[in-house]
Amino acid sequence: MSAFGKRGGVNGTTGGRPSFGVARPMQGGAAAKGPDHEPLGGAQFPPIDSVPLPEPDLLTEKGPQSDAMTRLDSRMNNVTEHSSKVEGFEASVHKIKEQVLPRLLERVDPEAAATLNKDELAEEFRPIIVEVLAELKFTLNRREQFALEKVLVDELLGLGPLEELLSDPEISDIMVNGPLQTYIEKKGKLIIAPIQFRDEEHLLQIAQRICNSVGRRVDQTSPLADARLKDGSRVNVIVPPLSLRGTAISIRKFSEKPITLDMMAGFGSMSQKMATALKIAGASRFNIVISGGTGSGKTTMLNALSKMIDPGERVLTIEDAAELRLQQPHWLPLETRPPNLEGQGEISIRDLVKNALRMRPDRIILGEIRGSECFDMLAAMNTGHDGSMCTLHSNSPREALARMENMVMMSDIKVPKEAISRQIADSVDLIIQVKRLRDGSRRTTNITEVIGMEGDVIVTQELFKFEYLDESADGKIIGEYRAMGLRPYTLEKAKQYGFDQPFLEACL
Repeated sequence: MSAFGKRGGVNGTTGGRPSFGVARPMQGGAAAKGPDHEPLGGAQFPPIDSVPLPEPDLLTEKGPQSDAMTRLDSRMNNVTEHSSKVEGFEASVHKIKEQVLPRLLERVDPEAAATLNKDELAEEFRPIIVEVLAELKFTLNRREQFALEKVLVDELLGLGPLEELLSDPEISDIMVNGPLQTYIEKKGKLIIAPIQFRDEEHLLQIAQRICNSVGRRVDQTSPLADARLKDGSRVNVIVPPLSLRGTAISIRKFSEKPITLDMMAGFGSMSQKMATALKIAGASRFNIVISGGTGSGKTTMLNALSKMIDPGERVLTIEDAAELRLQQPHWLPLETRPPNLEGQGEISIRDLVKNALRMRPDRIILGEIRGSECFDMLAAMNTGHDGSMCTLHSNSPREALARMENMVMMSDIKVPKEAISRQIADSVDLIIQVKRLRDGSRRTTNITEVIGMEGDVIVTQELFKFEYLDESADGKIIGEYRAMGLRPYTLEKAKQYGFDQPFLEACL
């Protein structure tokens, strides 16, 4: 019996105050002359008329400082629109959708509809949509009808207005700030998106659909949730009362095409020598910490480095919301679990790291360390699991080391600071600093080696550095990647894998 046979009833500018020194002196005519027809004051003080005074607009300095102040003024006077506006063709389709959807739901069995995929559902919907449009006396052309079908299927099976943004490959981040405002990131710049949700209830329903698909939940009792989409994109949801402007959804989109170190060098994210050094570091089982801010490309760098892992190695990845996509055949992803309604059953990153040590891993890769699991990660690096990698939030390689010390000290482990510093110095080989610059570009700004301890201070040496030089007319940052010309301390480790000569050449 067809599930779709059900039939229901039809029911300014700053004020212009002149600068000092602009007005001309009052004069009653020609300059006064002396008895010998010489101007009074002689050559030392020529008459005022003979010295052309600068025009008011020429007194303003034209240069970088002036441009910077102009930008500040325009920013101060700029009034931005805070809500997304759906206009034109999309607006008309959405208006029709609001009227068609209730009547469509009367004719559809939701349970049967949930068993179909999007293409099958669109096929079943087509004759019913035509019937409903005829009842409502709407006449649509083929393009409008196709757009209406897509919007309705997205609403019932997909993520509603978000589907349009998720299908755009140029968008890397989606940030929903309540039902009326959504921002997207394109090419490193934030712009407002032309989508809106019906109301707060509609937005919350889509947020719950995302979380339920991965066994998480979000409601007023659990107002925070980390989840992921089917393609691996990372999602964070926060709902009222914590979010004051309505449900907020942050989606970090997963790139379908895996990015390699060579591609990053081609994009200008690093130099070719840096790419060579990082390839060798990944293949020679260096213990690597990737440091950077939010959205700077830490996970992308980790995925690119993982391409250099030997296919014969057993790799375990541990994350809060699984987003790493390794290309190795022997790869086992592990994911944490939040507590249930009674506050029981939570499995933390630290629990998974402890368990991973009993699973005979060759390498352990942590998506991000932010707490006491740092100590277990250091223990893993220091007890035969060479080649382990992790990411953390930090502004510089030196700050990354300090953060690791603080994370261990914040836990319930009673270890002296000197012992923690020594363990970090013994465990970590390389720190890679990545940054998103103000022009939206993502750069590898530092590659730093951890050498050891000198007294109670961890000693490091910089192998590569990005130096800022200038800014182009269109706002792009110009700089160069410099090899510091130092002999790598980790050269002996690279020698065990036969990469000592190319590693040395890349660093010099």
